[in-house]
Amino acid sequence: MERISFCTLVFSVLFYSYSFGEKETNTKPNLVIIFTDDQGYGDLSCFGAEHVFTPNIDKMAEEGARLTSFYVAAPLCTPSRAALMTGCYPRRVSMEPPSSLAVELPNIPPGKRFPVCLAADGNGLNPDEITIAEIALSVGYRTGIFGKWHLGDQPEFLPSRQGFEEFFGLPYSHDITPRHPRQEYFQFPPLPLLEMEEVTELDPDANYLTKRITERAVKFIKDHKHESFFLYVPHPIPHGPLAASPEIKKEYAGVLANGQTASPELYSTAIYEIDWSVGQILSTLKEQGIDENTIVLVTSDNGATKKGSNKPLRGHKGQTLEGGMRMPTVIRWPAKIEAGIEIDHLLTTMDLLPTFANLIGADIPSDRIIDGKDILPVLIDGAESPHEYFFYSHWGTLEAVRWKDWKLRIVDGEETLYNLKTDIAEQKNLNDQFPEIVVQLKEAIQKFDAEITLNARPVGQVENPKHLVLPE
Repeated sequence: MERISFCTLVFSVLFYSYSFGEKETNTKPNLVIIFTDDQGYGDLSCFGAEHVFTPNIDKMAEEGARLTSFYVAAPLCTPSRAALMTGCYPRRVSMEPPSSLAVELPNIPPGKRFPVCLAADGNGLNPDEITIAEIALSVGYRTGIFGKWHLGDQPEFLPSRQGFEEFFGLPYSHDITPRHPRQEYFQFPPLPLLEMEEVTELDPDANYLTKRITERAVKFIKDHKHESFFLYVPHPIPHGPLAASPEIKKEYAGVLANGQTASPELYSTAIYEIDWSVGQILSTLKEQGIDENTIVLVTSDNGATKKGSNKPLRGHKGQTLEGGMRMPTVIRWPAKIEAGIEIDHLLTTMDLLPTFANLIGADIPSDRIIDGKDILPVLIDGAESPHEYFFYSHWGTLEAVRWKDWKLRIVDGEETLYNLKTDIAEQKNLNDQFPEIVVQLKEAIQKFDAEITLNARPVGQVENPKHLVLPE
């Protein structure tokens, strides 16, 4: 008995020492960003929407924080994603005009351009830029992206060259196909579905995109549950053409039949499937025992089109009104972020790179300007926003600036000044009542415009770009 007890004691000491060591080496939080496409400020139940039903994100908000003044850096897909990945304003990395990235389009006002990476585009995010994935990879994190990239479709620009160890998804929007309404102008090829840099399928069924992307994200979590990881899930939906799986359509119809008062439209169904996806990811984290120390952030790339809702904000996708750039955002980190709170301080997607870098002990690039700020003190200590100014840009032009609760917008020579604290819908122009603030904010725009023009870095370029096709 004494020998058995001694062996048992030794085994117990070794086991608990090993367990303690394992715990010590896995204290860094996992990072998950879920990035939807064209989902507006008023397209979540927890942000006051009545036309959608989002129980999983609502519960996530109850267990975390709603970020009610969270901005993207541009009101369109490509520049918004470039800012998220690099921590920089899109003009800083030349992913918004003026640059050779821009493509002339018919029916666009003179002098305007289309800042979106298209099929067989010779331009994309410069491989010399350092992405949030590369930041995570530098300190041993496993990295994966499942969904829509939209920062260049040539091999030099794909996620596999920008710090992601796994990629399954689309190189650009799922409307960039031969069925595009401007196909006569573009001559788009079939839509490629990629596994890393290889095309595995053409014209995948859009009804199953959300489901397939979610399945891969769940698998990634299970595969790396014993490691620190950065997971990026940029859903192609609810960008048009709208789609949802037959299973979700049936489930959602049942929800409505049982008394839920949300809209039966396909847009709301698609949002319900995104909410289902968030629920799958959150439940997987819990099942794998890594929920407590995983940061999950859900937001959108820009405001909704006419199909969605940006209420109570004014404006929509493609505009520097609040409805184009202020996003419905929820963040959850049980270990650190207080449950059920609202944070109304000015925060942006650009802040995620420096915040995550400081949090996980990675170096922030010191050889270039990074526009984002570390917002961890805001999230966990209630500190004020680290931003003095935030600039709204569209078509390569600085159109607005926010300072504290004040926003000055200058479009086509018309100046409008709003107090966003008392007028979130930007209805009352206070330009004449506060001329000194107008002067201050105009000077801030002019100063920043000169600085970013001087310090913009080049867009990535390749010669003779080719369409992505199935391997022979």
